[in-house]
Amino acid sequence: MLLKTKHINLKTELPGPKSMALIKRKEENVPRGPFNTSPAFIEKGEGALITDIDGNTLIDLAGAIGSLNTGHCPPTVVKAVQEQVEKYIHPCFHVAMYEPYIELAEKLNAITPGNFKKKTFFLNSGAEAVENAVKIARKYTGRRAIVSFERGYHGRTSMTMALTSKVKPYKNGFGPFPSDTYKVRHPYYYRKPKGMTDDQLDDYLLKQLNDFFLGEVPPEDIAAFILEPIQGEGGFIVPSKRFVQGVREICREHGILFISDEVQTGFGRTGKMFASEHFDIDPDLITMSKSIAAGLPISAVTGKAEIMEAPNPGEIGGTYGGSPLGCVAALEVIKLLEEQNLISRANEIGTLIKNRFKEMRKKTNVIGDIRGLGAMTAMEIVKDRDSKDPDKVLTGKIIAECNRRGVVILGAGLYGNVIRTLCPLVITDDQLNEALDVIDQVIEDVVKEQ
Repeated sequence: MLLKTKHINLKTELPGPKSMALIKRKEENVPRGPFNTSPAFIEKGEGALITDIDGNTLIDLAGAIGSLNTGHCPPTVVKAVQEQVEKYIHPCFHVAMYEPYIELAEKLNAITPGNFKKKTFFLNSGAEAVENAVKIARKYTGRRAIVSFERGYHGRTSMTMALTSKVKPYKNGFGPFPSDTYKVRHPYYYRKPKGMTDDQLDDYLLKQLNDFFLGEVPPEDIAAFILEPIQGEGGFIVPSKRFVQGVREICREHGILFISDEVQTGFGRTGKMFASEHFDIDPDLITMSKSIAAGLPISAVTGKAEIMEAPNPGEIGGTYGGSPLGCVAALEVIKLLEEQNLISRANEIGTLIKNRFKEMRKKTNVIGDIRGLGAMTAMEIVKDRDSKDPDKVLTGKIIAECNRRGVVILGAGLYGNVIRTLCPLVITDDQLNEALDVIDQVIEDVVKEQ
């Protein structure tokens, strides 16, 4: 049964004939490696809506994998980019400097967590930001080892794949990876041992770090721990404040830097400007990208000034790092987040989604955990709530059918059984409820077909 919809307008089946023609051209000319969630080719995006080349209008709950917190084509961002293009496009900051780079660095130094002197520089992607944070940490500490967490995701470059904790699809067949990277356990409260409390799990994992220091790498050899405040690709798993602060304290005790990877969690997504703020921690280094500039490619590393000053001139940077277009877009994005109260809006969105997910869970046994902070929310699909066995196949069917019915949505999780929402924070309640109606109906229909 298909719902009557107000915002979703499907004039053809998805993909439509024009999209099908482009899919054929894609298959002939583009390798299969770059994965696609939605089968439609976009022609126009506005806010939380996209229209494809066949005239179908869809509701976007994927937001370019969290890159569009301020929505598709925010008018003030479009205007700022248009004005910048008419002045200069890319003189390269290493050759001819420009003011927007400095303005954005000043802004990020001011709004990131930590009441200390900071400095910022810019790159192109989240993976580049992570890779350079690692370089800076090693240079500053003179140490070699970097520690990440199970289920963490940090990118697809060689170094960031080494830090990432999901073999397929990210790492399979691409090794060997850089050495001196290590992984430790991260809480997953939904799947904790029976009879164990959340606090007991935190304490157990924190105590295990002592064994890790004895059995894997001594703390005096560790340059940094890198942690996503909320795991993104890992399944939107939220650690406790107790755990995160415990890791932070261990880092302080041993002179280890704490890198907060905010590529997916930053810029209002979690109901704070940066997710680190939920845990009352001040990271030594923060990596950012995705929603920093409404979809334009730019990333940043911000950190304590004395740490950021460790590399010598020429040791960090890149030809396209800190593009003027990205810088002016990012400045407008930050204004929008502040002036339109989009950070508090993220909390409203998250409450609405979680409440609707809970209502869905009452009607079926396949929805296990519901979790997240702010508008970074997810549901975990299982074969049944008693066994908690992950159901990757059912999850894939739900996601594919939602996309076919006009709601663009994504999966996640180590087991491939998590449905996540990364909708633009400018989405209206009416649009969001319609998208959730579709998800609700799809789950009901797909479960009946099993």
